[in-house]
Amino acid sequence: MRRWLLLLLVLLLPFLSPPGAVPAGAHPRVVLAAVPIGRTDLPWWRDRFAAKAAELRRVHPELVFYGDSITQDWERAGPQPWADFRPVWNHYYGGRRAVDLGFIGDTTASLIWRIDHGEASGIAPRAAVVLIGANDMGAPHWNAAETTAGIAEVLRLLHAHLPRTRILLLAVLPSDRSAWITRTTHQINRVLAARYGKGRVPYVTFLDLNRLFYRHGKLDLALFLDPHLHPPAPPLHPTAAAQAAMAAAMEPVLARLLGDRPRPPMTAP
Repeated sequence: MRRWLLLLLVLLLPFLSPPGAVPAGAHPRVVLAAVPIGRTDLPWWRDRFAAKAAELRRVHPELVFYGDSITQDWERAGPQPWADFRPVWNHYYGGRRAVDLGFIGDTTASLIWRIDHGEASGIAPRAAVVLIGANDMGAPHWNAAETTAGIAEVLRLLHAHLPRTRILLLAVLPSDRSAWITRTTHQINRVLAARYGKGRVPYVTFLDLNRLFYRHGKLDLALFLDPHLHPPAPPLHPTAAAQAAMAAAMEPVLARLLGDRPRPPMTAP
């Protein structure tokens, strides 16, 4: 209930401005993707947020992953091979005091709320990986401009709280949910590459891993776990093997940001 009240308040804010705050007949447009919107109406979300706050205090992480369900999937441990992410996480990140701050269903606005409420406070990681934006195009149906504004606010807040942390920003991953989402994903990633690629922002390294998901110019649906679910869902979440390929591609960059030696690629089981 509180979440919906907050959304209503944000929508009404332009109309509640005092006289003279904006020119007559003009109202500033609030970009919901770039404001904090928590999900505290969901018990599991509240519980996970509290558990992760305790984990951050306990671990004092060197590496933090901020994201949505794709990031939270690192905590899955099978039993199916396509859902067995834990060995990959242990291989690449097990010795790096890494914390997984992925939350199923989170948008950029949800991540902004989490950062505002402590997920970047009292810690000093060497590096942070950010993968967010897929859910902005889902139920909220936020467009490319709104989603990139949300991602920009995430990066701004992280740098404000963690000025010495190097940020690895990943491009929004491809999916097969709708033609509009596919077009919007491409638009988002073009903006992110233009804004953060080639060292344009000193504390951000941009990395686009979308090439890993295409074969002969077409999206390889075998790299997604959603069709294995019951009932099946549109391809969105990489399988454990696909995320292992992502980790291997990220590793040279991440090792440089962390100042340690790259982990060797995993051997096939």
